[in-house]
Amino acid sequence: MLRGPWRPLWLFVLLLLPLPGAPEPSGASRPWEETDEPRSAWAWPGFQRLKERLRAAAALSKRYWTLFSRQVWPDDCDEAEEGAAGSPGWRLRLLGQRYLDLLTTWYCSFRDCCPSGDCRISNNFTGLEWDLNVRLHGQHLVRQLLLSTVRGYLETPQPDKALALSFHGWSGTGKNFVARMLAENLYRDGLRSSCVRMFIATIHFPHIKYVDLYKEQLKGQIRETQQLCHQTLFIFDEAEKLHPRLLEVLGPHLERRAPEDDRAESPWTIFLFLSNLRGNIINEVVLKLLKDGWSREEITMEHLEPHLQAEIVETIDNGFGHSCLVRENLIDYFIPFLPLEYRHVRLCARDAFLSQELLYTEETLDEIAQMMVYVPKEEQLFSSQGCKSISQRISYFLS
Repeated sequence: MLRGPWRPLWLFVLLLLPLPGAPEPSGASRPWEETDEPRSAWAWPGFQRLKERLRAAAALSKRYWTLFSRQVWPDDCDEAEEGAAGSPGWRLRLLGQRYLDLLTTWYCSFRDCCPSGDCRISNNFTGLEWDLNVRLHGQHLVRQLLLSTVRGYLETPQPDKALALSFHGWSGTGKNFVARMLAENLYRDGLRSSCVRMFIATIHFPHIKYVDLYKEQLKGQIRETQQLCHQTLFIFDEAEKLHPRLLEVLGPHLERRAPEDDRAESPWTIFLFLSNLRGNIINEVVLKLLKDGWSREEITMEHLEPHLQAEIVETIDNGFGHSCLVRENLIDYFIPFLPLEYRHVRLCARDAFLSQELLYTEETLDEIAQMMVYVPKEEQLFSSQGCKSISQRISYFLS
C-alpha cells in the first residue's frame, strides 16, 4: 500500500482503471470490429473513457474540496451544498461504489474521527467531559451519570439494545442544553448531523387523530437514519406529550435481542427523552433534603430516582408514563435535573456575557440574578425558570 504523498496519485490511477464488470460506453468498437476507415485520435474509445473518468475525478475533487471547506468556513456551507448538488459533472455512478469507498477512506485518513469508519461521528468524550464540568451548572448527578453511561454504551462492541435516557426537571435546568452538548461531542455537525434526529412533540406530532400516520412516518425516519449511520441519536423533546401508541414504535429498539438476531439497524442507537414531567417532585425532594441538613452535592440518585419513576408511572395525564417504555422498564435511566439556585443563575449570566464577548462586573451578574423569580415563596431558593431567560435579561439590561 502506498503511503504519504503517493496515496492521492495511487487513487487517481484507480479512477482511470475500468470498473469490474462495467459495460463499455455506447458506440465503442472492439479490435476485431475495426474497419479500414481512418479515425481521428480523439474518437478512439480509450480516449473517450479517459475523458469521462477525468471529468468524474474533477467533479469528485470538487466535492471533497466542499467537505474540507465546510470545516474551515462553516458559514458558507449552504452555498457550497447548492454548488455541489447543482454541478452537472457530479456523477458518482461513473466511479462505482468501490472507488467511492476508497476515496472516502482516503479523505477520512486525515481526520481523527475515522477509527469509527464514519467521518460524521467524532465521539469526543474528552470534550463532553469538559462541557459537563465547565458549561453545565448545578447538575452534579447529570455529570456523574451521563458521561460514564454514554461512553460505556458506545464502547461496547455489540450492544444488545438501544440506550434510552429520560431527562426530567423544571424548564431551564439544562435538559436541552445537555442534549445539544451530547450531539455536538458525538457528531461532527452536532444537531445538524444526518445521524441525529430531533422531534418536538407539539410540532412534529401535534394531532392525536393522525397518530397512525405519525407512527409510519416515525418508523420510516428511524429506519432511514439507521441505514445511513451505524451510530444514531434520536431526541424527543416534550416527551410527556407523546401519544403512547406513538411510543410503541420505539419498543422493539429498546428490547434486548439475542446475539444471533441480525436486524438491519444501527449497532449503536441512543434515545433521549426530555420532559418537564414531575419536576415538582424533584424540587420537593431536594428542598426537604436541604432542610434536613444535606448539602446539594451530597444528594444522590438513590434519593431521587425511586420517587421520580413512581410518580411518572402514577401520573394519569400524560402518555409517556403509560407507554410501554415505562410499563415494561425499557428506559435505562431516569436522570433528574435539580432546580437551580441563585449562584447557578449568576454563573449562567457570566457564561452568556462571555459567549457574546461582552464585558461584565460582579455587580452586573448580581443584578441580573436578582431579576429572576425564586420559589418557594418562603425559602426563595430555586429559580422558577432556571437559566432559561438569561439572554433576554441581558438584552434588557444593556438596552
